[in-house]
Amino acid sequence: MPVKKLLLSLSAAFFLLAVVLNTTRPVAADQLADITTQINDLKHALDMSVSATKPLESQVASMQQQVTDIKNRIWMIEQDVATKKKEIDNGYKNLAEKEKLLNATIRDYYIKSYYNSPLLIFFSAANASQITQILAYQRAKTDQDKSVITNIALSITDLEARKQALLQEEQQLASVQASLDEQTAKLDKIITGAKAYQATLTGKIADLSSQQQAIINARSGSFTATIGDSDLADDINASVKGFRDSAPAGSFAVFSFGAYTHRKGMSQYGAFGRASRGQDYHAILKAYYGKDVSNADTGGSIQVDGAGSIDFETQYLYGIAEMPSNFPMDALKAQAVAARTYAYRYKQQGQSICATESCQVYLASKAANPPPEWKQAVDDTKGQIIDGVVTYFSSTAGGYLTTSGWDTTDGQGGSNFADNAYEKIAGSPWFYKAWYTQSYSVSSAKCGRSNPWLTSADMADFINAYYVLFHGGSSDETKRVSPTTTDCWPGNPYSQDELRQVSDKYGGGVSSVSGVTVSEGSGQTNEVIFQTDKGERDIPGIDFKTAFNLRAPGYLSIPQNGFAFFNIEHK
Repeated sequence: MPVKKLLLSLSAAFFLLAVVLNTTRPVAADQLADITTQINDLKHALDMSVSATKPLESQVASMQQQVTDIKNRIWMIEQDVATKKKEIDNGYKNLAEKEKLLNATIRDYYIKSYYNSPLLIFFSAANASQITQILAYQRAKTDQDKSVITNIALSITDLEARKQALLQEEQQLASVQASLDEQTAKLDKIITGAKAYQATLTGKIADLSSQQQAIINARSGSFTATIGDSDLADDINASVKGFRDSAPAGSFAVFSFGAYTHRKGMSQYGAFGRASRGQDYHAILKAYYGKDVSNADTGGSIQVDGAGSIDFETQYLYGIAEMPSNFPMDALKAQAVAARTYAYRYKQQGQSICATESCQVYLASKAANPPPEWKQAVDDTKGQIIDGVVTYFSSTAGGYLTTSGWDTTDGQGGSNFADNAYEKIAGSPWFYKAWYTQSYSVSSAKCGRSNPWLTSADMADFINAYYVLFHGGSSDETKRVSPTTTDCWPGNPYSQDELRQVSDKYGGGVSSVSGVTVSEGSGQTNEVIFQTDKGERDIPGIDFKTAFNLRAPGYLSIPQNGFAFFNIEHK
């Protein structure tokens, strides 16, 4: 495609995209509807930009290759011109050296032409043989002089012709190079402009998505849960056993692998499971952090928010309340090293460390009277840290950590990973759970629900929400995709019937779900495949999580921030 035509096509696309972008609604950070509207508008603009640019990418790539080829050819011509110029310059230098010879030859030629008279030779020669020799010599010398003069003259003529031709080549080359530079600049501007424009839209979407995340943090989780100083009781209604034993036939439930977690570093229940299988704390730390301990000078004090300056080993570490004292000793030692390493950076830098989950929990009451098992774990590992590692940890990662991979006995995933997960072996109540309470505490608010079980119509409703949110719902339509339980969540949500009618325009319109299959890979739910009254419906795992967390009634949620690792049970 010619560059001019490409410019016109993209200019028209940019104009249309600018119109769309300028119609986005202003941000209202506390209103999910407004934010959802802007996200959809920006995504629409980005899609249009990509759609306008993508069909031309092959032509642009072809043109770029042509430009490269032309530049290569120009470079070869430039080399040839340089060679010719050098040859001509050398030719003129040689002519300068032959100038004296040329002048002498011409002068000698004319002198000889004047004095070499045949009559004079006849009278001066002794005999006929001598006359013949003299005439032959004179002819040869004359021919030689003529040849010298002619060759030099031809060389001058050739050099002048080559010089003129070279000047024309240089002028033409300069014109071609200028034209190529101009077209290349335009092409670069098109590509750079298109990519920059799309990057701007992507950035705006990311900014708005962060605002949306702030709203749905109550569902997805804005914090990382650790075990704390006492084990939390399981909730039978949130367990798969309770679902299978007590839920009505045909029910569904969404079970998450893991709790509120960043999935980095050490799993505390995983450390429990590894210790119960005979691993010492060195092996546990290597498994989660990739390195063994090293010794450091950890004597002295540390600044702690609300506590001031306290002794690092015998007061601060004694008061760390991140793991129950009834855990196996090697799990406690691994926790002691992880906690020491995490706080050691603050100590070295002279910074104050917070005493909450935002850093790691410190309790002055525990420091004053540490449980014997925890005190032993701290004392036995005194001075031991993991050098060069930020020792993140959390309660339950769901069997997979981004920093070390599968946390299973065989180090692999697959269909049996849950049975082989160290967190499952340790009996973590959060390893596989359907969440329906406001937070991770089983005693937190439940919005009138006693269980997380869902009907076929509920599942169909989530599918319909997905189609409105991700398949082109208008601003007025998407803003009403919110929980139907308005006593717990403000808004003007669609009823299930209303949402089904709206989603029908975008490929939804589902009334019932009869079956579901979930595909998993590398600790993520890749896809959810539903069997519905409208046929099979495939939804990306991360998109289903978003639709679920925006639409599910009460406090039902998939409490995972930034990823989606869940399963859907059907009875």
